[in-house]
This record gives sequence, C-alpha cells and structure tokens, in this order.
Amino acid sequence: MERMTPETIPETTLPAVPLTVEGASVLHQMMRFRWPAWRALPAEARSQILEEAASVLAILEKPADGRQSAVYSLLGHKGDLLLVHFRRSFEELNQAQRRLARLRLSDYLEPTTSYLSVIELGLYESTSKVYQELAARGVAPNSDAWKQEIEAVLARQRQAMAPRLWPEIPAAKYLCFYPMDRRRGEAVNWYMVPMARRQRLMHEHGLVGRRYAGEVRQIITGSIGFDDWEWGVDLFADDPLVFKKLIYEMRFDEVSAMYALFGTFYVGLRVPAAELGGILGLTA
Repeated sequence: MERMTPETIPETTLPAVPLTVEGASVLHQMMRFRWPAWRALPAEARSQILEEAASVLAILEKPADGRQSAVYSLLGHKGDLLLVHFRRSFEELNQAQRRLARLRLSDYLEPTTSYLSVIELGLYESTSKVYQELAARGVAPNSDAWKQEIEAVLARQRQAMAPRLWPEIPAAKYLCFYPMDRRRGEAVNWYMVPMARRQRLMHEHGLVGRRYAGEVRQIITGSIGFDDWEWGVDLFADDPLVFKKLIYEMRFDEVSAMYALFGTFYVGLRVPAAELGGILGLTA
C-alpha cells in the first residue's frame, strides 16, 4: 500500500474547523445618559457622583496583567457612552460590570446594548499543515492521541502569541467597534467552503489589514456561543478616516465581498477618567 503523505491526504477526511487560540475576555457596554434627571440634580450632588465614578474608572483604566477598562464618548444616536472591559475571565467581567453598577452614576446610565466575546486568533495558516501531518502519521482525527497533539500545538501558539492574546487597550483617540458574521445563504455558505480555500481567502484578507499597520490597531474577538454575532471587531486609530478607508478596501476582497455580514457600527472618542466631567457638562 502506498504510504500517505500530507500532500496526498484528501481534505474531506480531515476536520473542517480551524484551530484558534483565545485570550482576554471582553465586554462592550453601550449606554444612554439620562440627561433630564442628571440636569435636575444640584451641582454639588453631580460633582460628588462624578468624583466617585472618576476615581473608580481611574483605577480600572490602568492596565494590569490583561485587566483594563476604557470609556468612549459615542457619536450619533446609538448611545452616549461605550465602556470596554478586558479581563482574564468571564467572572472578572461580571465583577467589573457589577462594580460599575454600584456607582451612583449608574442611576443615570441606561444600557442600550452590550457585546460579550473573547480575543481570538485564528490559525488558518497552520491548521491544514498540522491536520495533514497528524493524519500522515496515522493519528485518527479526534482520537485521544490527536487531541493531545493538537493541545500541544495550541499551547505553543498561546505562548508565542501571548502579547496579542492579552493586550492593553490601545491609547488611540478613536474606536470603531462592529460585530460580523460569515454568510450562510442559499447561494454561498462560508461553512461549506473547503479549508484550503478558506485559508487562502483569509490570507488575502489579512494582507489588506497589514497595509494599514501603524495607522490602525485591530483586535478581533470571537463570540460564537456568547452573543448574537460570530465575531466582534475593534479598530483603534488617531484618525477616524482610517476606519472608512480600511473597511471600504476590505469590502473588495473576496472573503468580505462574498461571505461577510456586518452588524451595527459604533464610533467613539476615548475619554480618560480625569476628563469625564467634560462630557457630563460639569467642566468646560
């Protein structure tokens, strides 16, 4: 019998799911401010409420081993504030959410929506190679030996990619956040595309983003099983026009043109805790 090599193994005999490594747990909270109730408060009460909130947010906005929060002032009608939290676990996200809910300022914040996800790095470039090498060695897909080998690969990748899996929230002036899906329509369905083709399309897609290195920082989060869409995308830049140019150019690559579905876009300006009073009308 002819010995199988990675190149001769039919792709249809291998798992279709690409490998991923996950890092920080991420929560986006979109809030609307109750301006009439806030304006009705005496100036002294507003000042005290603001001082309490700013002191807590000042602590949370400092990066600490993968734990950090940031506040953004939203543009448009979709809300007034966007709070972004990076934490080590969902339990820590829950603690951050409850800590902010205990602030007196939360009495004047009305949630409009939220988004829960985890930082995710897809390993399309290496998945097919790893699967084929294991199959060529006679390791059956999803067997105990297969799982052990895959976990060893993932452990190495987690270590190598730790800075990207547990990043600080970029200090850029602007944030653009949006969720997205891969299309599952009658004509085209991303999840029926062979692995090799998906790998090529994602490689071409990534080349567009790399042309904007230095102008924009992108953080991709996975939300399958956690929220209504499949991924969340955070873009950070000092010039908001970069968001338009990058996303517009990506619309023309095949993976976006044929398979991408986009949710609601949110754009905001970073607000340090010390400047919170400026957007709440207590300072000039």
